Amino acid sequence: MQVTDQVLIDFLKRYFGFDSFKGNQEMIIKNVLRGNDSFVLMPTGGGKSLCYQLPAMMMEGTAIVISPLIALMKNQVDAMRSFSTDEGVAHFLNSSLTKSAIAKVKEDVLSRRTKMLYVAPESLTKEDNVEFLKKVNISFYAIDEAHCISEWGHDFRPEYRRIRPIINTIGNAPIIALTATATPKVQSDIQKNLDMLNAQVFKSSFRRHNLYYEIRPKVHATREIIKFISANKGKSGIIYCLSRKKVEELAQTLAVNNIRALPYHAGLDAATRSKNQDLFLMEEASVIVATIAFGMGIDKPDVRFVIHYDIPKSLEGYYQETGRAGRDGGEGKCITFYRYKDIQKLEKFMQGKPVAEQEIGKQLLLETVAYAESSVCRPKMLLNYFGEVMEENCGNCDNCLHPKEKFEGKEYLILALKSILGVRERFKPEHIANVLAGNATSAVKSFKHHHNEFFGAGKEKDYKFWNAVFRQALIARLIYKDIENYGLLKLSDKGKEYLKNPYSIMLTQDHDYDIVSDEESVQGGGGTGSVDDELIHILKDLRKKMAKKLDLPPFVIFQDPSLEDMAIQYPVTTEEMKNIVGVGTGKAQKFGKEFAETIKRYVDEKEIIRPQDMVVKSVVNKSGLKVFIIQSIDRKIPLDDIADTKNLEMIELIEEIEAIVNSGTRININYYLEEAMDDDRVEEIYAYFHEAESESIRDAIDELGEEDFTEEEIRLVRIKFFSELGN
Repeated sequence: MQVTDQVLIDFLKRYFGFDSFKGNQEMIIKNVLRGNDSFVLMPTGGGKSLCYQLPAMMMEGTAIVISPLIALMKNQVDAMRSFSTDEGVAHFLNSSLTKSAIAKVKEDVLSRRTKMLYVAPESLTKEDNVEFLKKVNISFYAIDEAHCISEWGHDFRPEYRRIRPIINTIGNAPIIALTATATPKVQSDIQKNLDMLNAQVFKSSFRRHNLYYEIRPKVHATREIIKFISANKGKSGIIYCLSRKKVEELAQTLAVNNIRALPYHAGLDAATRSKNQDLFLMEEASVIVATIAFGMGIDKPDVRFVIHYDIPKSLEGYYQETGRAGRDGGEGKCITFYRYKDIQKLEKFMQGKPVAEQEIGKQLLLETVAYAESSVCRPKMLLNYFGEVMEENCGNCDNCLHPKEKFEGKEYLILALKSILGVRERFKPEHIANVLAGNATSAVKSFKHHHNEFFGAGKEKDYKFWNAVFRQALIARLIYKDIENYGLLKLSDKGKEYLKNPYSIMLTQDHDYDIVSDEESVQGGGGTGSVDDELIHILKDLRKKMAKKLDLPPFVIFQDPSLEDMAIQYPVTTEEMKNIVGVGTGKAQKFGKEFAETIKRYVDEKEIIRPQDMVVKSVVNKSGLKVFIIQSIDRKIPLDDIADTKNLEMIELIEEIEAIVNSGTRININYYLEEAMDDDRVEEIYAYFHEAESESIRDAIDELGEEDFTEEEIRLVRIKFFSELGN
C-alpha cells in the first residue's frame, strides 16, 4: 500500500489526533504499509505502539498483535476504542474471556469490523484459535515485547519461540517485531528465530535526556522510600520488588504512612490486578508497588519516579522498567537500592537450573553488578550495553554529580589473581578474601591455608576490600566463577594475559553495600543518623555482664544489629525497645529494662536530642503472615506445607521464623526437626551454638563442615537454640 506523506498525516490526525510523527515512526509505518518485514528497536516512551496501530487502521484485513500480558492488551484495546466510534475496532483473545465473549470477538473479526486482534502467545498456539485465524484476512503480524523470544533477553518466554512455526501454519503475512530493549546479541536472536534476517531495522537512540539515574546503598530502604515519596507529594510512581511477599508488605507499609499505594503481582486475581491498574491510571492511587508483571506497555505518560527496591536480574529489565518514568518528556527519577547480598541471593536461586541457563543468568547479573558499582556516567554505560556510543557524560546522574573515589588497582589485582592460583582455583571469593586479609577462620585452617604463602599477603586491607577487588575483577572479565563447581574462582584467558603484561586499571572506591541492615524489622523510631560508637561500647559491656550472669552466649540476648539500632534510636523505655531491629515484645520484656535504663542515663548525661524526624509506622503482624506461621507451628503443620500454603520458598519461611524468634516470641519446631533430622545432628549443631562466639551461619558452616551439614539444617537448629535459651 503506497500513500503520500499528506495522506499519512491526515490518517494520523483522524485516528490519533497528532499533527506529526516522532523519530522513526513515519519511516517504520511506510515500511509496514509497503508489506515489508520491520524490526523496531525503540526505547520506552518512543511511540512503538503507533508503528503498528496506524497501519492496522489503514490496511485491509485484521492485524494480529502478539503481546505477553493480559493487562497490556486490555490497556491498548481500551485506548484504540477511545479513538474510534466502533467498539469492535480492537479486541483481545485470551484466557480471561468467557465463552460468549470469545464468540463475540470471533464474530466481529470475521465480519471485518476488527482492525486489531491482540493475542497472547499461549492463545495463539491453541488449535481452535489456529483454525479460526486461518479464516481471517490478516494484514500483518505485530510481535510486541519481542525480546521475550531470546534466552539472552530479560524476560525470556519459551512460547515466544513457537511464534514463527504457528505463523507458517496460519498463513504468512508481513511481520513487525518491536522491543524497547535489545542488545546486539538479542536483536540477532530475535531476527533469526522469526526468520526475518532481511527485515529493515529501525533503531532509535536509547538516550533519554529527562531521566535521572541513581543507585543508593540498601540501608533502611523502606524509610528512605517513604521520605522520597513524602518529598514528592502528588506525583505518580512505580516501585519494583522481586518477590510478591515484598510487594504486599511494602504496599501496606506505604498505605499506613498515608501514601496511596496499591500492590500488583501475578499472585493477585485478575479482577484485583485490573482494578489496581485502573486506579493507578485514573490517579486514585499515586504509587503502584509491583513485580515485573506490571508496566509492560502501560501507557501512563506522567510517571515521575521509578524506584527499584530490589535490583533487577538484568540491565535490559532495569532499562525497560526505568523507561516507564517521564514518557511525556517531563521529570523522571530512577532510583535503585542496591547491596551485593541481593545479587548473591539471585545467584542462589539459579542453582539447580540447567547449566546453560545458569551461565546466561550469571552473565546478565554480572552486567548489573558492573553497572551498580561503576563510577562511570550511568546513561553512558547503559547505552554502551545496548551497542550505542555516547561521547559526553550526561551531567545528570549520581556518578556525574557526585563522582566516586577511584584508586590505582594494578598491584591489588595482581595479588588477587596470584592468590587464586595460589589456592589452585578451587575456592570461592569469600574464602580467598579471608586468606589475603589474614583471617584464620576455621575454613582457612581446615584447608591449612593459614600456612599458604598468600595468607596475610594483603592484610593492610580487610576482607570486604578484597571481596570488592574480586567483584571488580569479575566485572573486568579477568576471572570467572566456575559454573560446574558453583562459585569457585578461575582465571580467564584475559586474566592470565594480565598477569604476564599488567596495565593500569582504576578501581572504584565502593560504597559499603554489605552493611547488615534488617530494616524491615524496624517497626517505628526515627533516626537516620550514624551509630554512636561510645554508646555501642557501653551496651556491649552490659550485654557481656548480663550474658555471664545468665550463662548465655551474648548474641542470644541481643544481636549486634539490635545494639547498633539502639545506638541510633536511643530507646529509653521498654516500650520503645520493642521498635528496635530484632527486639519485639518478648525480648524487650526479658532483657530490655536494663538496656533502656543505661541508654536513658547516657542520653541525660550527654544531653542528646533523640532523632524524631522520621517516624515510619509499620504494618501490624506483616499482613498476618507471622500470626499464620506461629499458629501453624502451634498446630505442628510441617514447615514445607506452611511454605507451600503461603507461596514461599523454604528459605523465605526460615527468614520469617528467624524474625519471629529474634523479636522474642518463643516457638517450638521440635516436631519438624524430629521428622527431618537425626537427633545427634541436632545436638551437634545445638552444642556448637552454645559455645560459639557468634551467631553467624557462615562461621557455623565453616566449623561444622559444608559437606556434613546444610545451611537449612543449621538455621533450623539455630531457631530452636534462640527460642529455647533467648525467649
